[in-house]
Amino acid sequence: KLLIATTALFGSVAAFAPSNDIRASAPTALSASLDGLYGSLAPMGVFDPFNLADKATDATLKRYREAELAHGRVAMLATVGFLVGENVEGSAFIFDGKISGPAITHITQVPDGFWPIIIAFIGAYEANRAEVGWVDPSKCPVDQPGLLRDDYAPGDLNFDPLNLKPKDKEELLILQTKELQNGRLAMIAAAGFLAQEAVDGQGIYEHAQSPEIQGWVSAWTS
Repeated sequence: KLLIATTALFGSVAAFAPSNDIRASAPTALSASLDGLYGSLAPMGVFDPFNLADKATDATLKRYREAELAHGRVAMLATVGFLVGENVEGSAFIFDGKISGPAITHITQVPDGFWPIIIAFIGAYEANRAEVGWVDPSKCPVDQPGLLRDDYAPGDLNFDPLNLKPKDKEELLILQTKELQNGRLAMIAAAGFLAQEAVDGQGIYEHAQSPEIQGWVSAWTS
């Protein structure tokens, strides 16, 4: 599980890289959806049961995609955090081995001095994201708050330290779609982790090793 989650996370890094055009140049199996936004896959196609896209402007659709990517990236980190955090709990090199139990309880065990670091990091990241992607609020029309820049592609933060961004537009579209799909899966997984641990107070690995789960896995793999 950890290997799968880590692969999904690092496989998405290139989507932070500059992308001059998020729209597909030609129809493919990963063809762009909603007038050019990638993420539509067969057999579902455009999945929009509440018809939100029909009621949205182009600017609103861009904000939807920006929000989806941001939440998907956070969820991928959260999913890896759940698995890694519970796997190394009690280790002496992390907070003197004093943090233990289900991952949803770890945040309450973090020393107070660590909070300023967390807040500063998140604040710097969000400030940079707002500077890169959003129109200055003083220049936004009154009826269009939170307007994204015309030249900004949702999720494009010019961050590609491993130089994973493909040069070919079609390959880039495929990689961007993979990030989107992994992010969607991670949002469901993270929500499931949170709900399950909140219900019975057991960690993810404890659940995985329970007789019920082991029996289900044996029946599924036999």
